[in-house]
Amino acid sequence: MTNVHKDALFVLVKSLSKSEKRQFKLYVGRLGVNSDAKFLALFNLLDKSKLYNEKNILESGIVKKEQLSNLKAHLYKQILVSLRLNPVNQNIRVQIREQLDFATILYQKGLYKQSLKILDKVKTTAIENEEKNIAYEIVELEKLIETQYITRSIPDRANELAIQAKELSGHNVMTSKLSNLSLQLYGMMLKVGYVKSDESYKMVQDYFEKHLPKYKIEDLGFREKLWLYKAHLWYSFLIQDFLSCYKYANKWVDLFYENKDMIYLNPVFFIKGNHYLLESLFYVKYSSQFKQTLQKLEAILESRSFPKNDNINSLAFLYLNANKLNQHFLEGTFEKGLYLVKIVEYGINKHQDRIDAHHVMVLYYKIACLYFGNGDNKSCILYLKKIIENKNLKMREDLMCFARVLSLVAHYEAGMDYHLEVQLKSTYKFLLKMNDMHEVQKEMIKFLRNLGNIYPHELRDEFLKLYTELKKYEDHPYEKRAFLYLDIISWLESHLEDKPVSQIIREKAMALKR
Repeated sequence: MTNVHKDALFVLVKSLSKSEKRQFKLYVGRLGVNSDAKFLALFNLLDKSKLYNEKNILESGIVKKEQLSNLKAHLYKQILVSLRLNPVNQNIRVQIREQLDFATILYQKGLYKQSLKILDKVKTTAIENEEKNIAYEIVELEKLIETQYITRSIPDRANELAIQAKELSGHNVMTSKLSNLSLQLYGMMLKVGYVKSDESYKMVQDYFEKHLPKYKIEDLGFREKLWLYKAHLWYSFLIQDFLSCYKYANKWVDLFYENKDMIYLNPVFFIKGNHYLLESLFYVKYSSQFKQTLQKLEAILESRSFPKNDNINSLAFLYLNANKLNQHFLEGTFEKGLYLVKIVEYGINKHQDRIDAHHVMVLYYKIACLYFGNGDNKSCILYLKKIIENKNLKMREDLMCFARVLSLVAHYEAGMDYHLEVQLKSTYKFLLKMNDMHEVQKEMIKFLRNLGNIYPHELRDEFLKLYTELKKYEDHPYEKRAFLYLDIISWLESHLEDKPVSQIIREKAMALKR
């Protein structure tokens, strides 16, 4: 996971591939005077180092302490310039920005006609590729140049540019409002999770309705529609309307398939849209469509034409494996999914500088659930400890809560109930502190607390009582989220029917297919 104390320059150097390092040295060596430059010596030292150590840098004699900060800043900038020149990073957005820079330079030299020629061409490219923010900048520069260089061949040029600027501004304002709303709703989701009461539901609903701008769908371009579907998706997640989540995630993904060029221009949004579609399908238990969507996404990500870079590789690892784990949960094939544990552990280590702590904890929770479903409660507890003992996790309080509840259940299943009372008190205090005590959690804790007073022959009746009580909440608007994190109903049914929990889930999955 990302370590905020790591040096930014060191992380950047370590993120470079062999070809990027080779290109950087070629870029630096394009002038002979750079061959012995201090910043190149610093680069070589950092490249060979396993950990960032300022003391070693100073002892190397490359630079004095008072000069180190400036040298690091210079090296950082040179690496970025080198990366910008790399053909791999020359996407359409960078190319448009480069042409705008060229036009600006020509304008500053007074070569107005040449500048306008570049701007007119690159503006068309920007609009075609839904880069309306840059297109607006281009129009503004065109207006500025036209005030100094009058093109008599186009009498209504000023009017044309004014209309274009107004249209682009309108699109950008709409995009800004929708993206702001989407971001705020996403922030709510990370901080507090799903709505917990009628009061919080009303608060989220009022916020959404107040900040959703008026629009006509036929007037919206690709980017505005994308942010519109995102905003609706996060609103639907917050209020636990998972069918609506599926609807808007599906619209998001279909938008890309209807505009296939956008898949390659905006690969991150494409990957994330598919992830949320898969998550929605998981929540509504559409097993067959889940499998098809996951296979289609994996095929596209592995195709030669799909963009490849460090960020995309990290996201592909994260979302593909999270959803492969979910597929095993859907189908009850826990044992078959155990091969993913080593893949996920390796990937977390490989992508540690690009995956935040919260996503890592989600993967650990899924692995814990995989082991729990497979009956390996001790391994389940080990992965839950990674979450429970993480003192830096400020978001996803719901994940922390259910990790503790699952840990209690796993301790009981593993026969490790000698410390159960202490854990029960700790979990109860934590849930009260988080203000996240739900009826499902209360019933679970009450059941586990009373286990010490129950005779073995009474145990089945107690399981049945808890099962009957919890079934009331399975479709409750605010309680059902407990069952998203831990399939307690299937666990109870496994005890009542004396079957492994994986078999119970498999039987349910088969029943849904029929």
